[in-house]
Amino acid sequence: MRRVSVPSDRVAVIGAGASTLLVDLAALGYRSIDAVDISAAALAQLRQRLGASAGNVRLVCSDVRVVEFDSSVDVWHDRATFHFLTDAADQRSYARNAAAAVRAGGHLIIATFADNGPEQCSGLDVARYSVDALGAAFASDFDVVDATRFDHVTPTGASQPFVHLVLRRRANA
Repeated sequence: MRRVSVPSDRVAVIGAGASTLLVDLAALGYRSIDAVDISAAALAQLRQRLGASAGNVRLVCSDVRVVEFDSSVDVWHDRATFHFLTDAADQRSYARNAAAAVRAGGHLIIATFADNGPEQCSGLDVARYSVDALGAAFASDFDVVDATRFDHVTPTGASQPFVHLVLRRRANA
């Protein structure tokens, strides 16, 4: 897959938690990162993990369905947040919010449980998607650039089927 981001891009990491992804992005030279999570405690852990790089990351404690940015983002990255939205209205709110945040020509990168993945995660029900169904959730504003299915291996060694899409924001949407 071709590269969809460069360090000068503004990247929003959705459901950031205390993820090492933010540390890795900062180490790669990214200087405009929004870490969005509904948990203030997770963002506090992330701030500690970032150390000296914390100044490059805006910690945004917000529900992704209503989060607002002061300007558009180049890349919206979500690994395993969208599938926790099981209500159709919440899914539509998320998709509208992503479209409002991502600049024309920008990218949405999303991974969710595949249609044959688990029905629950961390004791919560989840939505599961085929490649086509996930693409359809964003089709009003985005075009699919790349799609893959893969097995994510959890820290306990369990395998979970995932769908991963890269979408590009249409200019005329």
